[in-house]
Amino acid sequence: MEEEVNITEVIINAINSIFQTIFSSIDNNLYSILDDITFINTDILNGSYFRNIFGTSTTNGILLIANSLILGFLLYYCTKLLLSNFLITQVERPTSFIFKLIIYGICMNSSIFICEQFIFFSSCLSSSIQELGGNLFNTSLSFSNLVYKLNTMIQIEENSFTIFSIDGLLKSVISISFLNLTFSYAIRYIMIKVFILISPFAFLSLSTSSTSSFFKAWVKCFISLILVQILVALVLLIIFSIDFSSSNIFSKFLISGAIFALLKANSYVKEFMGGISTDLTNGFNGIKSFIK
Repeated sequence: MEEEVNITEVIINAINSIFQTIFSSIDNNLYSILDDITFINTDILNGSYFRNIFGTSTTNGILLIANSLILGFLLYYCTKLLLSNFLITQVERPTSFIFKLIIYGICMNSSIFICEQFIFFSSCLSSSIQELGGNLFNTSLSFSNLVYKLNTMIQIEENSFTIFSIDGLLKSVISISFLNLTFSYAIRYIMIKVFILISPFAFLSLSTSSTSSFFKAWVKCFISLILVQILVALVLLIIFSIDFSSSNIFSKFLISGAIFALLKANSYVKEFMGGISTDLTNGFNGIKSFIK
């Protein structure tokens, strides 16, 4: 009987040790990355490879393809204008079309600058919220500081941590949620770059009424993606207002609920203003809704 108890204790201690190693690895490596991919700024545009892909002038990169499409739009309009004389259909006046093509052609070639201003505005707003929190709580509003405070509430030391407890279960949920959060915001980071790359085509699509819906879908998705970090900053502001020195179960579940809100931040923005979701569980549905 005593041997069975010892074997059980060995198994439990081994499980606890494994989970402690996993959680420590997540704490030490994950959260600094999470700060970088969540709170983006104009540095996202500074990569040399990204600039080369987008195009440093109208003669290379994506900009070359987009400028080539101007000729395609002209041919489309000329064909439509010619057929209107035979089919007796109403067509936009040539002067109006040429004027719009020039204006939106300029916007197309300045699209990376326009996207940069949207990102700059979002970054300034989220940074202001973080700075407000820093002044109120005397600490930086970041995921790195958040995990430090969480570990003061939920102990993970080797001698006290056990997965078979409330603290252990909460720590498991929080760590898995943050891992999911990292994947979700990494997808968001990539999708922001993708939407910047297709921005020239979005602005050019405004040249005709039949393609303008592409711009509406693009701007809705792009703005919803960059505004996520503002909601994240607000949620972090609420989280840091919770008393971490208190170890009561109410505070612990409040923290868990706030982390779930962080996990669903993109979905909340999507519900509010549309766009696509970068949640792992809803990603494919978001892509389908964007296509529609």
